[in-house]
Amino acid sequence: MEDVKKIRIKYFTDKIDRLAYIGGKSDWIDLRCAEEIQMKAGEFRLIPLGVAMQLPKGYEAHVVPRSSTYKNFGIIQTNHTGIIDETYCGDNDQWFMAAYALRDTQIHVNDRICQFRIIEHQPRLEFEETKELGNEDRGGCGSTGKA
Repeated sequence: MEDVKKIRIKYFTDKIDRLAYIGGKSDWIDLRCAEEIQMKAGEFRLIPLGVAMQLPKGYEAHVVPRSSTYKNFGIIQTNHTGIIDETYCGDNDQWFMAAYALRDTQIHVNDRICQFRIIEHQPRLEFEETKELGNEDRGGCGSTGKA
């Protein structure tokens, strides 16, 4: 039987669709803009996503743009991946997307602008220093796919 994790969620507005999987296409879940946003090229903004969540203990959320976010809105996520851990779970701990506009844009309430999934925290690591790793070299940074 599949292990199902429960996430308690608080919505800050009734104007956005409730979170849901998209018909078996992915295990990522879309997040939506919670207010009307206008941005000028070169402007930074924290875009409210209209939700706060209590993640399961030992998990964190990875928030990234959707593949169509730049094409549709001309924005990029400034931190490339937003990491939200399970301690960010207060009544006012609304999630945001940190965005930078590369062109003038308008984002409407309920537009899907980013997505998230939850990941277990990394296990505790111990580093062991060595002079050699003893493995075959792959050819350096950026070498994958070269003949």
